[in-house]
Parts: sequence; structure tokens; C-alpha cells
Amino acid sequence: MDLPVCSVADTSLVRHCFASFLWGTCVYILPVTFISPDFSSFPAELDKWVFRSHTRCMKKSLPMTAKEMHDRGWDQLDVLIVTGDAYVDHPSFGAAIIGRVLESRGYRVGIIAQPDWKNLESFLVMGRPRLFAGVTSGNMDSMVNHYTSNNRLRSDDAYSPDGLPGKRPDRAILKYANCIQRAMKGVPIVLGGIEASLRRVTHYDFWSDRLKKSILLDTKASILVYGMGERQIVEIASRLEAGESLTGIPGTAVALHKGKYNALESDVELPSHESLTSDSTELLELSRKLEANQNPWCGSRLIQRADSRVVVIEPPAEPLSSTEMDAVYSLPYTRMPHVSYKREIPAYTMIRDSVTVVRGCSGGCSFCAIGLHQGKFISSRSQSSVLKEAADISASAAFKGTISDLGGPTANMYGLGCDNPEQMKKCRRPSCLYPTICKYFKTDHSSYIDLLSRTGDVPQVKNVFISSGIRYDVALKDAAFMSRLTSKNISGHLRIAPEHVRDKLLTLMRKPSRELWEEFAAEFKKNAERSGRKQYIVPYIIAAFPGSTVGDMQAARSFLEKQGAIPRQVQIFLPTPMTVATAMYFTGRSYPDGELLRIPRKPSEKQQQKDMILYGADGLKNSDRKNTVNRDINNRKSFASKGKPSRR
Repeated sequence: MDLPVCSVADTSLVRHCFASFLWGTCVYILPVTFISPDFSSFPAELDKWVFRSHTRCMKKSLPMTAKEMHDRGWDQLDVLIVTGDAYVDHPSFGAAIIGRVLESRGYRVGIIAQPDWKNLESFLVMGRPRLFAGVTSGNMDSMVNHYTSNNRLRSDDAYSPDGLPGKRPDRAILKYANCIQRAMKGVPIVLGGIEASLRRVTHYDFWSDRLKKSILLDTKASILVYGMGERQIVEIASRLEAGESLTGIPGTAVALHKGKYNALESDVELPSHESLTSDSTELLELSRKLEANQNPWCGSRLIQRADSRVVVIEPPAEPLSSTEMDAVYSLPYTRMPHVSYKREIPAYTMIRDSVTVVRGCSGGCSFCAIGLHQGKFISSRSQSSVLKEAADISASAAFKGTISDLGGPTANMYGLGCDNPEQMKKCRRPSCLYPTICKYFKTDHSSYIDLLSRTGDVPQVKNVFISSGIRYDVALKDAAFMSRLTSKNISGHLRIAPEHVRDKLLTLMRKPSRELWEEFAAEFKKNAERSGRKQYIVPYIIAAFPGSTVGDMQAARSFLEKQGAIPRQVQIFLPTPMTVATAMYFTGRSYPDGELLRIPRKPSEKQQQKDMILYGADGLKNSDRKNTVNRDINNRKSFASKGKPSRR
């Protein structure tokens, strides 16, 4: 939104973008009698707020300086948002969405983008906020943004002016929260974004090679928002305004002293931090309980103990309805970087002419953070809302005639989802599509086909492309969509993510079988030939996944050669916090049966697996090049635990 719909040179960044695009693109106790904010009245309320004295300039970017704040007649902010990204007032950037949602409700919001964490004064440029400071590392996890899968420092940052690296610190959430606490003692801190969302419980940290506690405990923040944060952030602001407690808000987590924790009969207790550090296999049990409680309608409140504290994680917030999404995307974004930036921001350039039309992903892939962040339930914007945004884009002087994407985490999920509301509200499957597509899951792409067609009819629009990934198992269910795909809406290359071809690994990944991939490739080729256009499939492949060997990659290379689909890029598996695949990597055991797995850990082996796909057996010499990794974080002493194999 997660991730928006951009792509970058490194496929690991692409996937993190899709997983993170709102403050999550933001961020994501007691028997809940909480009533969620009424977004159904949001459009009408927007009209009311526009006439408030301090919101008449809403078509301008949110203020970043004291002068801009004073020019609006403000003497103090209500809410300060600190972000690790450059500030782009566009609905593919989480800080912008959260800021605009709050401002539409009458709050005075300012943004500090990429502050100098070594200088506390950089956090005080607009003074102390009246209600709270929101903290996000940006659209990407700062550690993924900085380091490759082999722990090499990346040479650029797509979310910074000119793509220059070094504009945000490692572990940005922690550093920013610490700076705010020192500069503005007593100001409530609200954590959000992908970095916070995936650290809400004890998690394996690949970069330090150890288990870390919930980031709430390390930062001592007031509350953490996980998932897509519009509902939560409005409720938090309202409660702080009224001086009320922040407990019991769906889609949030708080940390309490164990003496203040009041247990509910329905609470589900996760393995404690101490039990996880003494027996690492407990991480698989933690993953199981997390996945089983991701449904906002039937999920339980989760509890995790650490030392003398208790982290209380409320069930997820309900996804926005189409009407609510329309309201959020209709807010008066300038759709431009802040005027202070004189250099190009690569991530903005990539998504400038794209439209986010869908949120959530029903795939439940074991390595993907979307299910734990945006959730598996699909939310789609109305056709009229999307067409209005496309018209706004086409009216820009810089528009070149091409809408680069109508998508989201998975483009062809638009208009799909569960067709049985009663079953949906009690479903605990982590995936609607694996091991087979659920009988209640809609696969009729007619709404998406119509949206693509009507967007193509918008004046000045010559092409409408699908640049987000698609689920090919779902696409195969609709012959009309398969035909449309090759004839009109891809620019020549279709990006899909089979990830591998060995069924043993596809099972661990929760991906469709190789037979389905072969069926899709054959059907795609047939439709491309029928359309008379040269079209190609660009597959994404993961190397060094838990359980993978060089022999598996050699088999994948051979298969792809026969398919004529050698990938240009291969992603080395990167263990990101809280995913099931990361639990398998850390424990050396499969999920959910706990069988022993061989885990590729050495950078040299990981690179060898990647090179096997890119170059074949003749290219293995590429793996013999001098290893320039500063330190081998994967070659370490074994981790003692009950039934735990050596990790050397």
C-alpha cells in the first residue's frame, strides 16, 4: 500500500513496499463495548471540516516548519507525525494518509520527515504537540530498507530525495521514539507503520540474530497501532482529547505492569518472552496463535508476558468498507512531494501515475507480512472513486497518457473476497487460497475487468497497465480475465510470483502447485498468441528459503529454461519479523508439523542458490567471488533449547 504499488530494483524491496504502504501505509481491554469511528459519515464531515478556520488551506501539504504552521494561523500542533520517509502528500504514503485523516477530523497536524536523530532540535521545529506524537519508520521497515538479505548495506533509498541513503537510522522507530521522549518529556507516543506492526510481540531479529521483546517495551510508547491505521488513529486522538484510557481499541497493543492486567476468560496467552528464549521451538506455537486470531470478528485478545510486564494485543480492526475507503482516498492530497524538496524522490516517481484500488491479500503466503499487517480480508474502492482519481491524474500537466497501475498488494483481488459473510466472520484459515481456493471465495473478475475498461475511457488516458502482482491460481478461474490480461493491460511483461517449482518448498511457502503454474503459463501463452502481441511472464523466485538446497535451485533453473521464463531478479529469502517463514528459519523446523529442516544460513550458500537460478551451473563461479559482507551473522554458536537442532 504495504505497499503501495511501486516497484524498485530489488525485489525484496518491492514486496516490502506492497506489505507496508500505509502508516501501514500506517501503522496496525476489557470486554469491548468500543464503537468504531463512524466513517460512513466521513464524506459529509469533510465538507464541515473544510470550513474550519485552520483547514481552509487543506489543498496545501501539511506543515513541516514553524513558518508553515504559523502561516495557517496555528500556534501549536495537535498531532506531530515523525516519519523516516521524505514527505510526499500522496495516498500511497502512509504518513500522508494518516495526517489527512486526522486533519479532516479537525486536528492540527504537522509532519517532520527524516529528522536528524543526532540532534534533538530537529524534533522541535514545530514545538510540542498538544495530544501526541505519531512515529513511523515510513513505508518500509528501516532494517530492510538499509540491508540486503546477505546483510550488505544498500546503496540507495527510494524514499529519500535523489535516492540517497543514510537519511534515517537503523531501527528508526526506536531511535525516533527515544529522541521524542528526551526532547518532549511526557508527550504520549503512538507507534505505527510496518516496522512497529511486525514487532508487536516477541520476534526474531535477523540483523542481531536474536529474539527481541515487543517494541512497545523497548520504546515505552503509550500505544502501538498495527495494520491499516485510520480507525485506530482517529479513536486514539479522540480519547486523548477527552482524557480517556487507550485500552480496548481494536488494532492496537499496549504494555501494562502485570499488577494492572485484568485477565478475561477469552484471552489467549502467547508463549512468554522468557519461554521463547529458553525454547526457541515455542516460536512456532506463537505463530500459530497469532494466525488463528487475525480475524477481526472472531479473534481473541492476545496476551504476552515479559519480565514484570504484559503486552495486551487487541483483535485487529475491521477493514474499511468501500465507502470508507472512498472517503480516505478523496481527501485533498496535493499528490506531490513537499515543496521543500528540490530533487526527485524515486518511490514517488514510480507510483505517481498509479492508483491503489484494493487492500488486503487472501493468499496467506508464509513469508509475507501482509496477512499480519493488512489482513486477508479484501477491501475494494468503488469504481466512481477510482475513476475520479484517474481523472485527477490525467489532468496533470506531467501526465504522459499511462496509468501505470490499478492495483494493490495483489491487483486481481479487486472486487473479490468472501461471498459468505456469516462464514467470513468465524473463519480462522490463514489463507483463503491455500491449500485450495475456498468455496466461498469469489473468483469472478468482472468488476476488475470493467474497472480497467472504464479507466481506459478516461480522457487523456491511452494505456492502463497492471504493474502489481497477480494471483495466477485465481486468474485461471476466469477465462475472460486471462484474455483481457494479454490483450490490453500489460506492457509486455507480466510479473507473477510462483516463488519456486519444487512442491515440497511450495508447501512450506503456501504457494500454488507447479502444475497450476504450468497451466497458467500455457494459458497465458495461448492468449498472447491469439492477441497478436508479444507478451512475456517475469517470475519472481525466492532462493535460500528454509528447506531449500542448491539442488532445488538447479531443478528450478532447468524448469524455467524449458518454460522460457528465466527471471531477471531472484530474491534471497530475508527473515522479516513475525512471519511463519521466519519462525521456520529461526527454529530450523517446518510449520506446522515441527519436522527438522535444513536451513541455508551462510551468505556464500545463499548467493550460490541465487546464482544457480540466474546463471545455471555454468554461473556458479559467480559465487566464488570474494565475500564482502562485513560480518557473517548467520554463522554463530548453536542455540540451546529443548529439541532444538544445532544452528551452525
